[in-house]
Amino acid sequence: MSVDAKNVKELRDKTGAPMMDCKKALQECDCNMEKAVSFLREKGISSADKKSGRATKDGKIISYIHPGDKLGVLVEINCETDFVAKGEGFTSFAKDIAMHIAAASPQYLKKEDVPEDVISKERQIYETQAKNENKPEKVIEKIAEGRIAKFYSEVCLLEQNFVKDDKVKINDFVKSAIAQFGENINIARFVRFNLGD
Repeated sequence: MSVDAKNVKELRDKTGAPMMDCKKALQECDCNMEKAVSFLREKGISSADKKSGRATKDGKIISYIHPGDKLGVLVEINCETDFVAKGEGFTSFAKDIAMHIAAASPQYLKKEDVPEDVISKERQIYETQAKNENKPEKVIEKIAEGRIAKFYSEVCLLEQNFVKDDKVKINDFVKSAIAQFGENINIARFVRFNLGD
């Protein structure tokens, strides 16, 4: 099937994937743009998983100051080479992450960073809530686990839905960047400053 160059460019603009990959995705998906985007994301995530063990010794620290100068973010994002770190695409990706942190106010980077005592306290609250709602004893633990998963999605950066596209978790946004840049990418740490806090 022949693919229109205009469609290839549109898909590239949407995904940041290489031209040949965009062309192949459109061919595989009968020129359906939505299916092609999904195809590229799935392909990217599988290739990103292969790269996730590689060392990230380069990168940059990006700042974001919200209009009004009362809220700011510093985030360190690592990659494998200075070639990628100096690129416009990487800088744009890092700025999106910093802006998301400003907007969504995560408290932790990933689930593993949440202290066990915080999780225990949350679990106890959720179990008490379920009991107060007269839920059957056998489902109280499942309800608590479901609410803890929701808690993670509110307080952990990698579990949050991206503010620019709420269908994509930050973890998947990072994986799509790994696929786009062809290197492992890692959000190392961040700090969010709110005037007066």
